[in-house]
Amino acid sequence: MSYQFVTPEKVIYGENALLDSMGEIAKLGSKALIVTGKNVTASGVISELEGLLSNHGVKSVLYNDIVKEPTIQMILDGVRVFDEDQCDFVIGIGGGSPMDSAKAISAMTVLPNEIQSYMGKEILGDFPPVVLIPTTTGTGSEATKYTIITDEDNNVKMLLKGDSLLPKIAVLDFKLVDKTPGNIVVATAMDALTHAIEAYVSRKATPITNSFAESAVRKIFRFLPMFIRGENIDEAKGELLMAAFEAGICINNASVTIVHGMSRPIGALFHIPHGISNAILLGVCMNDMENELEEEFANLGQLIGCTGTKTDSCKQFLGKLDELCQLADIKNLKELGVNKAEFDLVKGKMAEDALASKSPDNAKKTYTKENILLLYDALWKE
Repeated sequence: MSYQFVTPEKVIYGENALLDSMGEIAKLGSKALIVTGKNVTASGVISELEGLLSNHGVKSVLYNDIVKEPTIQMILDGVRVFDEDQCDFVIGIGGGSPMDSAKAISAMTVLPNEIQSYMGKEILGDFPPVVLIPTTTGTGSEATKYTIITDEDNNVKMLLKGDSLLPKIAVLDFKLVDKTPGNIVVATAMDALTHAIEAYVSRKATPITNSFAESAVRKIFRFLPMFIRGENIDEAKGELLMAAFEAGICINNASVTIVHGMSRPIGALFHIPHGISNAILLGVCMNDMENELEEEFANLGQLIGCTGTKTDSCKQFLGKLDELCQLADIKNLKELGVNKAEFDLVKGKMAEDALASKSPDNAKKTYTKENILLLYDALWKE
């Protein structure tokens, strides 16, 4: 059996990576559209980026209207700015939303038809180059061929995919994470953990993705508790940034499974941040697949210090996963303000949307609408 392994064209990482990347970025064009949000702009990171670009002869235009999860209108507005200001490449900087938006804006400057028409299809085209610069520690968007855009009219988070969406350059600068609020670091790190675990247990897992997933799991179980306890903050953030990238590489090649399938509808309908909705579902879904994944969970358990038989290590791993969620103070749906009666009214649609995403098909357990409804119900148990 052969495997295919896809990554960004170039990765520049480490301390001062942003400065050191400028020579390569300047080769991509003469005018960049910078895609980000207001909070990242206020942090001062954008001013630094604009100055570095200018010093290397690159003009830039700022589009910082990405708010929370990107919507179709945000993408269309970004395309308009790109065209009106005659930009020739795109830089996405921030969390997953700006980076996802940068990919979508680049693609939609070229593609005909409405963005909704590309849901579930392989997107191909010669798009303006994209540079992605994460300032959070979890989405992994800088490593993937995926972008998630919300269709507000239909209350659906659209998963768009295609090798043409991969960034030309991914820049991982540990210093950029310094300005990220602690709660965002924790939420995005849990997102990265979900990516790594789901890729590891996916039907599409390969020896290479398993290696990246194991590394990411080790890092997150070690360094996220350190960060939460306030120990070695700088080292922890740097290691979590690398874990997020590794986990992104994993889902880029092995994809995700039931958690992401069920998570996107929760985000679309109740506006729960993606990393949080993943973390809420992670324990419930992994415990549901314990019988099918005993060996995989035992292997991951041994990586983080679990011992005993395969069954022992598997159970210990699932227990440590629950403990990490508790340490990260992951709230349940009720605590996040979701009304159960409203949830129950739409959970049928959510289950259908989860299946339509095809992510559950990657799980080593077969899921039906009825199975997914039971898992949604389990989120409300004390």
